[in-house]
Amino acid sequence: MTSIKQQRIIAIWLFISAAAVFAMVILGGVTRLTDSGLSMVEWAPIMGALPPLSNDEWLKAFHLYQQFPEFKIHNHAMDLAGFKSIFWFEYSHRLLGRLIGLIFFFPMVFFFVKGWVSTGLKIKLIIMFILGGLQGLLGWYMVKSGLVNNPNVSQYRLVAHLGLALFVYAYILWIALGLFYQGDKAVNLNHNFDAQPLKLFALVLLIFTFITILSGGFVAGLNAGLVYNTFPLMNGQLIPDGLLSMTPAWHNLFENVTTVQFNHRVLTTTLALAVIVFYLVALSKNPPARLKLGLHLMLTMILIQVLLGISTLLLHVPIPLAASHQAGALILFTLIIFVVHQTRYFND
Repeated sequence: MTSIKQQRIIAIWLFISAAAVFAMVILGGVTRLTDSGLSMVEWAPIMGALPPLSNDEWLKAFHLYQQFPEFKIHNHAMDLAGFKSIFWFEYSHRLLGRLIGLIFFFPMVFFFVKGWVSTGLKIKLIIMFILGGLQGLLGWYMVKSGLVNNPNVSQYRLVAHLGLALFVYAYILWIALGLFYQGDKAVNLNHNFDAQPLKLFALVLLIFTFITILSGGFVAGLNAGLVYNTFPLMNGQLIPDGLLSMTPAWHNLFENVTTVQFNHRVLTTTLALAVIVFYLVALSKNPPARLKLGLHLMLTMILIQVLLGISTLLLHVPIPLAASHQAGALILFTLIIFVVHQTRYFND
């Protein structure tokens, strides 16, 4: 039988792992924003752990990059110094992925050997590890789409890569929260709070947040944030021209920059309103202190996130602001996961 102390130690390790995945997602976003993702044209999981260490190795890496469309079409005037500036972003992203594997694998083995992990939790941890490996493969599959005739990664593969990262992050965080609070029964003594009516609403809010973030992935994948840099109207229109100009119609949802940006605006606005409604409903039920804190933080973050999104758009997507907007989305996602968990922590 695993003790409460052991469970919390495992939970803290999972929180650290989730924080590393958080950093990985943000660094991946910065890599995308700086157009650095195609600077490494080979996938070498073992040998690629080391960067070029001599001038000859740098020249070799640069020569490889020069054989591919991004250099020939967009960066043909780039020198070695310019190549290094984009290389380090992609290298750091891949290196962090390897470090996450180590951060996760060795403690997991230790906990298995110590007998701290139940059979059910073992399965969950192994699933996390496998998903992490698949995420690396999916990342390379995404990069490969930009190493052909069109020097841009497929927005479909980009969003799939992002979606899996969000799922892995949420899964790790959910299990960690369950372990961390499993032994804390005192909070359930608040008999005046009925979480049951909030559970479905909170879950729908989480799913809708996930979808909204993915829609932002399509905005990033198509550079759709660089068009219609006004708010709330788009080119002076509430419903812009060209919204459904592609055939078949479903292509507009994922390939039409006008539709993609419009959809992200609508989804974000709807999400903000839903969060506000949920906040007011939940607060009216006199929630316990921990859930109340989560609600306050969630409301604050959605307001900050909306402001970040509008500012990023109006200022034509400056990299620091765009990266902050991406980080804000993940912070909001984290807070909503916490709120969902807390609503399910009661009355079970």
